[in-house]
Amino acid sequence: MPDAPERATGSRAAAQRLKMRRELAAAAMELFATKGYEATTVDEIAAAAGVARRTFFRHFRSKEEAIFPDHDDTLIRAEAVLNAAPAHEHPLDTVCRGIKEVMRMYAAQPEISVARYKLTREVPTLREAEIASVARYERLFTRYLLGHFDEHAHDDDANDDPLLAEVAASAVVTAHNHVLRRWLRADGQGDVEAQLDHAFGIVRKTFGTGIGVGRATASTPGSAAVPATVSPQGEVLVTVARTDAPLDEVMRTIEQALKER
Repeated sequence: MPDAPERATGSRAAAQRLKMRRELAAAAMELFATKGYEATTVDEIAAAAGVARRTFFRHFRSKEEAIFPDHDDTLIRAEAVLNAAPAHEHPLDTVCRGIKEVMRMYAAQPEISVARYKLTREVPTLREAEIASVARYERLFTRYLLGHFDEHAHDDDANDDPLLAEVAASAVVTAHNHVLRRWLRADGQGDVEAQLDHAFGIVRKTFGTGIGVGRATASTPGSAAVPATVSPQGEVLVTVARTDAPLDEVMRTIEQALKER
C-alpha cells in the first residue's frame, strides 16, 4: 500500500494534469468562439495554452475532446461513489449519488458549461463526443446495478436482470440529462441539485421495487407521451414520447403501463 509521500505525489500529479487539461480546454473554447470550430487547429490550441503540440496529445486525442476536460476524472469519482456505497443503501440511490458528480462538474463552472452547451448544439462532432461520454456513465451504472440489484420481481426469470439493470441505469442518466439541459438553457440559473433530487424521486418511485411486465394502456388525448406497449411475449416495454415532453409525464405513463395486469 502506498505510503503518505507517494500518495501526496500522486495527488499533486493528478491535480497538475487536471489543471493542464482545463487550460487547454479554456484555450480551445476561446478559439472556437472567435475563429470557429472547423477553422481552429490543434497547433493553435496548444500555442494559445503555451505548450507544445505533443503536450496537447498527451491529454487529448483530438480537438473535440478538448472541451470535455473533466469527464475522465468525474467518471473516476462516480465509480468511487459506487465502490464506497454502504451495504444498506438501495442500488438506485447509489447510482443517483454517483451521477451527481457529473452535475457538480457542470455546476462548478456555470458560464463555461453554458458556453460549451451552446457550442455542442452547433457542432455535430462535439455532440457526438458528448454522447460518447454519456454512454460511459450508462455502462458504469448498468454494470453496478447488474451486480447489486436486489429485487425479487423477476426471480422466475434471471435472464431479465441485464434488461432491468440497463433500463434503470438509463432512467437515472436520462433524468440527470433532462434536468441538466433545462438548467443550461436557463443559463445556469436555479437550484439544480433540488431539481435533480425531484427527478431522481420519480425514477426511484418507478423503478425502485423492480420493473414489472408492461401492459398496454388506453390512449389519453393530447398526451405528450404515447401509451406504452409490449412485445407479444411481454418481455420488452416500449414507449414513445415527444422530445419536449415533461419528464414526470413520461415517467407516469411508463409507471402506469408497468402496473397494469
